[in-house]
Amino acid sequence: MSLDKSLLEKVRNVAYKHALLNAYKHGGKADLKAVISKIIAEIPESRGLIKDLIGVAKNIVDEVNKMSFEEQYRVLAENYPEALEEKIVEQERKLQPLPNATRGKVVTRFAPNPDYTIHLGNARPALLSYWYAREYEGRFILRFEDTDPRTKSPYPEAYEMIKNDLKWLGIDWDEEYIQSMRLPIFYSIVKELIQRGGAYVDKCSDKEFKKYRLLGKGCPHRSRSVDDNLEEFDKVISGYYSEGEVVIRIKTDMAHPDPSVRDWVGMRIIDTSKNPHPVVGSKYILWPTYNLACGIDDHLMGVTHVLRAREHLSNTVKQKYLYDHMGWKYPETIHFGRLSLEGVILSKSKMRDMVLKQGLKPYDDPRFGTLSGLRRRGVVRETIWEIVRQVGIKHIDARISFVNLASINRVRIDPISKRYMAVEEPLKIRFKLDNDVEAHVIRHPSTNEKFTYRFKAGEIELYVSSRDYDTIVKTGYFRLYGFANLKIIGETYHGLSKTLVCEVTGFSHEEAVFKKLPIIQWVKPDEAVEVELFTPKETKLVVSRLLGERALLERRVNDIVQLIRIGFARIDDVCGDSVKMIYAHD
Repeated sequence: MSLDKSLLEKVRNVAYKHALLNAYKHGGKADLKAVISKIIAEIPESRGLIKDLIGVAKNIVDEVNKMSFEEQYRVLAENYPEALEEKIVEQERKLQPLPNATRGKVVTRFAPNPDYTIHLGNARPALLSYWYAREYEGRFILRFEDTDPRTKSPYPEAYEMIKNDLKWLGIDWDEEYIQSMRLPIFYSIVKELIQRGGAYVDKCSDKEFKKYRLLGKGCPHRSRSVDDNLEEFDKVISGYYSEGEVVIRIKTDMAHPDPSVRDWVGMRIIDTSKNPHPVVGSKYILWPTYNLACGIDDHLMGVTHVLRAREHLSNTVKQKYLYDHMGWKYPETIHFGRLSLEGVILSKSKMRDMVLKQGLKPYDDPRFGTLSGLRRRGVVRETIWEIVRQVGIKHIDARISFVNLASINRVRIDPISKRYMAVEEPLKIRFKLDNDVEAHVIRHPSTNEKFTYRFKAGEIELYVSSRDYDTIVKTGYFRLYGFANLKIIGETYHGLSKTLVCEVTGFSHEEAVFKKLPIIQWVKPDEAVEVELFTPKETKLVVSRLLGERALLERRVNDIVQLIRIGFARIDDVCGDSVKMIYAHD
């Protein structure tokens, strides 16, 4: 049994629609398996003819994948507009249940270090912790972990930047804390810890202690009495010792297989007269390390579930010793893999270095993988949500290519992005109109909103992109988007400036499609505005100078538009008769 003629035609039509739609949603390449699944779902009677079905679908997928992305979109919009008009339905991926979670009692937290703003990797614990807190009708805490004024010195403006980024992500919090304002609390807990025999003041140099640690033996100060350690602790707080002379260590197992766990440093002296803290200045000299401050605050704030990267596994081990000494119950902890994004800069140190050496804006440069950098590039928050939902709390690392991010983002911004024409390296064309003519540029295919250009009979001059020269000269014919079909009849030169001389062969769009004419964008010289398009290329920012439609001046900063046959871009600035834009993706 094989596909009869009517069923074959039906399968071809459905396959063509879904191949185009799948290609449009995934960067120009349709997936055969996905298309076959759609055909079977839409035409159940084809299920028993899978061999014939695969053959038909494969031919169509191959045909679609040979098209340019612009051609795929055009054919889709013309032949299957209903497919584009379908609203994007968010498939909420159900969160994995939290272990030992009770509705109404779950408390999670997001605890960034304000030594820079947050990036895509930070968005994962922030969103997951927030979603879980809301899912279980619990509390979500924002806590700034800023207790290292020397090595990871906080940026004063980063506190607000981080809060702004979280708000943009759609995150709100029930409580907010800044650890540098809680030092007296940490002092009180450490004093109790010493009284319980769980900590001591160590006067050994770092080099000396490493020798003991590698041998699995305690240093001489480890066995001092509680009273002696309390006395030493008071002297540390009073400023008796200088930076590097003593540390407070948390007692662990000196035979632990991980040497870093052995009697880890809980507090150290930092000379804040040389390294003042942006929040509390030089008020304190004794500062808790990450593990001490984090461990204490998770308990005091009632955190029940900690979601953090797998790199914190050893920190979990260290903090459990603190909890055992204090008789506290350790939170449920979920460790997931690292989330990274190819094609952008995620390293804080590299970003800081570029800021210093190149004089860049610190946080939202579009080459950076910071949330503000991605936002400036035209990435919407729903795209970040979807990426985090996809990777979830998997233990393995997740590496997202920018192509995949662009594919997700395209689906979300296409319904809201109006279309505009712009040309690169303007090439003048000239032709004659025998009658008055209107050209209609579709601003968005789903709404059929149009912008009308009116041309009087007579000689017409327009600009097209020089990059189209080879294509249109090779074919000899082309169509101006929304306007007319032209034939090239010659070239003229004025100095180094070239003009293509053309004649009108018709105005039918259907004729252009039938003849497979190249369809190119254009601008009117007297209505063109300057467009600076900034394209992130790894560590570089490539600037292209274009001429665009004057209607671009009506857009506002942060609007995302689609430059026809160029790609999506975000309006970065509108000044006078010029527009600055950041290229997002095709």
